[in-house]
Amino acid sequence: MEIKTIDLKWARDGNIIIGQSHFIKTIEDLAEIMVTSVPGGKFGAAFCEASGPCLIRTEGNDPALIQDAVNCAKAVGAGHTFYLVLGGGTYPINVLNQVKACQEVARIFCATANPLKVVVAASEQGNGIVGVIDGFAPKGVETDEDKANRKAFLRKIGYKF
Repeated sequence: MEIKTIDLKWARDGNIIIGQSHFIKTIEDLAEIMVTSVPGGKFGAAFCEASGPCLIRTEGNDPALIQDAVNCAKAVGAGHTFYLVLGGGTYPINVLNQVKACQEVARIFCATANPLKVVVAASEQGNGIVGVIDGFAPKGVETDEDKANRKAFLRKIGYKF
């Protein structure tokens, strides 16, 4: 078995949710979650089928985001994983609980806009996601000023009153 890290790229200013599920129906369910949770939100989704024809299944309403999701799926190449790329002002906070509640979803690896590396174990059977490296290592502990800035930022963007 070989352990490797794979850098993933997607739309600038976009976010990605990576997860694992167990059924081909997942791709349509993710699309339904997106259109009912964020009407008009832009997304592309790819799901790696793990049996039968083993195709990358796709849905979405933005061709560039669909292609980003497909590129991520191809790069990782792990069965039963999905890549949901969000754009156009759609953020994980808007859909993450609905995605986690999807009956096929077994786990979420990440939801991020940060630079991302996926840690993959490769065997003769195929690849599997071991985990992710999301963003960068901490550089210190927040000060009182940092805390005040964090709280002000959340209120500025409307996530806190």
